[in-house]
Amino acid sequence: MKIASYGGGVQSTAMLVLAVQSKIDFKTFLFCNVGDDSEHPLTLVYVHEVAMPYAKANGIDLVELHRIKRTGEPETLYQRLTRDGIRSIDIPVRMNNGAPGNRNCTADFKIKVVDRWLRERGAKESGAQVAIGISLDEFQRMKPNMDKSTPWKENKFPLIDLRMSRQDCMSVIAKAGLPVPPKSSCFFCPFKSIAKWQEMRNSEPELFQKSVELENTLNERRSMLGKDNVWLSSKLKPLDKATTELEQRSLFSEDIGCDSGYCFL
Repeated sequence: MKIASYGGGVQSTAMLVLAVQSKIDFKTFLFCNVGDDSEHPLTLVYVHEVAMPYAKANGIDLVELHRIKRTGEPETLYQRLTRDGIRSIDIPVRMNNGAPGNRNCTADFKIKVVDRWLRERGAKESGAQVAIGISLDEFQRMKPNMDKSTPWKENKFPLIDLRMSRQDCMSVIAKAGLPVPPKSSCFFCPFKSIAKWQEMRNSEPELFQKSVELENTLNERRSMLGKDNVWLSSKLKPLDKATTELEQRSLFSEDIGCDSGYCFL
């Protein structure tokens, strides 16, 4: 069985185009939606209004998956982070020492969701190849499947095989007549640079405020447990204060570059 992991970003959309052009041999793409309340709205618009119609028109199956709890109910990442009694934070928030926390978000809401879909279709017996959209300029992210619970699964990196950079991916998308997608991530992802948080504050104030409220909620609950604060930005201070400082200094310092890509982009 062969599937490609689709995240709605540049690299995975380039893989979709290459599949349509028969340049890579993957005809099924899986989009793990971590929640309509969690994904960046622009990513969801691109997936539903651009990628899915394009895939359908060209004979590619682009399937949307969601995490399902043992009770049979769907669960979103935002719901998990804001539920009562939370003790563990499953996104890589910054701890007081500056180190990122765990990234169970990727494992629980993407990798395990894909694995479940594969198991239900017999991949445990037949084996599975999973294409991941990593381009040449981020080759260090290439990793074999080391999960002992899924020895039947093999990670593949077709963009690396084709020696394609992120810029090459953008060119492939544009030449296919598609708009280049925005960077995909949860809107509250702690991997954002300070500059990206500032950009959100200026251009998407509602999403920014929701991120501020999430950070406050996490710290209120940690305080009740006697734990230190955590932060969504690398400045190790409240998000609204971290971005205000950047705004004040923006005339005197260079902007910070884009954040690194994660989560099957």
